Amino acid sequence: MDQTLTGLKLKVLSEISQHIHSALDLEQTLTEVLRILSETLSLKRATVTLLDPTTERLVITASHGLTLEERSRGVYQFDEGVTGLIFSTAKPYVIPDIRHEPLFLDRTGSRAIERGRVSFVGVPIILGGKVLGVLNVDRLFGDEVSLDEDVDFLTALATMVAQFIALNEQMRKAVEDLRRENVSLKKRLTRKASGLYIVSRGQSMLEVERQMEKVAPTKATVLLQGESGTGKTLIARIIHELSERRSHAFVKVNCAALPENLLEAELFGHEKGAFTGAEAMRAGRFEEADQGTLFLDEVGEVTLPVQAKLLRVIQEKEFERLGSNRTRKADARIIAATNKNLRNLVEQGLFREDLYYRLNVFPIRVPSLRERSEDIPSLINHFLNKVANLYGRRIVFTHEALATLTRYDWPGNVREMENLIERLVIMADAESVDNAVLAKVLAVPTPAQEAAEAKSEAESNSLKTIVRNEIVASLRRNNWVQLRAARELGLTPRQLAYRVKMLGLREVIGWEKLSGRA
Repeated sequence: MDQTLTGLKLKVLSEISQHIHSALDLEQTLTEVLRILSETLSLKRATVTLLDPTTERLVITASHGLTLEERSRGVYQFDEGVTGLIFSTAKPYVIPDIRHEPLFLDRTGSRAIERGRVSFVGVPIILGGKVLGVLNVDRLFGDEVSLDEDVDFLTALATMVAQFIALNEQMRKAVEDLRRENVSLKKRLTRKASGLYIVSRGQSMLEVERQMEKVAPTKATVLLQGESGTGKTLIARIIHELSERRSHAFVKVNCAALPENLLEAELFGHEKGAFTGAEAMRAGRFEEADQGTLFLDEVGEVTLPVQAKLLRVIQEKEFERLGSNRTRKADARIIAATNKNLRNLVEQGLFREDLYYRLNVFPIRVPSLRERSEDIPSLINHFLNKVANLYGRRIVFTHEALATLTRYDWPGNVREMENLIERLVIMADAESVDNAVLAKVLAVPTPAQEAAEAKSEAESNSLKTIVRNEIVASLRRNNWVQLRAARELGLTPRQLAYRVKMLGLREVIGWEKLSGRA
């Protein structure tokens, strides 16, 4: 062999060696190896075929000179064709002219249009006596170079490839071990970082935490129900972090913040010119959350037309961008949250029943702060520490002030508490905060206010009694036919049926009919 060819071989082995020792991606590196081999030594095609442990077949893992379609056809049984023969015998195989070799299947179809002779050389990729796969190339050199020299060169290269595959497997196992360790550590850190839970040891929040840990590893849709400010967004994020989707996006959409047309574009995306102001194409939140989690906050505010499209994408994982007929797919786990009673909205015809059941696969009720007063002191201390780190200033509450905060109703829940403490740290003149300071920032009702609230509640109950009596009277006048009574009262039949249920009139109507007073 001439010196030029020897130099080319050394150059190929040197370049390949650099890639093998620096790369971690198996397919990408093998593809680069074949590219260097092909371009330096002027061959048309080369493949690395490895055993797929899942299917127990030989599959082309990397190639040069093949289209994706041709490569996808390169699948062989252990003893099928030349590739299978090389794998099963662990011996090289040389074909001077593939036109005269019945074992050569050309499964990829890449040589169908070739004219003239095409030589083929294949060698096993062996490590520790075990065959890992096959390295195949069309003839490397011209007739002036013996096929035996081709085999020797490819055997040396296959040894380097085998070492890289072993190194890659070691790295894969190490990364997997680190991933498992990271998951365990991340779970502990997530619970520690989410101060809402590390300091909430009341029974109601312990039950919420238990439910979160149960549902997080599953694919189930979760519906978080509770008042505003109870921490539903934090719960959704923790569920995501504890799930197998943690390495993908957590995408939040506030369904109440956008009008119907903009919400639809936000969720599903839009093409350029789909509506006024759509100056460029934009992917929707479902696409962004593909393989991750999509958090639909305040889902009870979604209008019926958007609900229909939402149902479809949850059921079928398919949707179209605004202004496009192309169907797209996205696999996003859905966590929804609402401070409304969706069951009541269904009965009022304001929320689709089928969508309700799709969202309500695993409901979690998040208790309000007034339902877990035992957590209030520890939560206050948590937010005091948090704000102290933020502003470099620490305040303390007197016993009386702490008692006031514990009795307080907290209509804004945890969010209100955090904002209140931040405001106090900013405005308090002294480090000690008493009831006098609290009165300036906290809506604690005075005795006069409490009396006014009691009077208002009594008036509300009185009004409810008036409405109740009016409905019963109308039903009596119309022989208990709700359609007629609704018309008389200026209500829709659905509205009347809802009021009958909410006012507890079903039993009254049944009793009056049974007694003959109807």
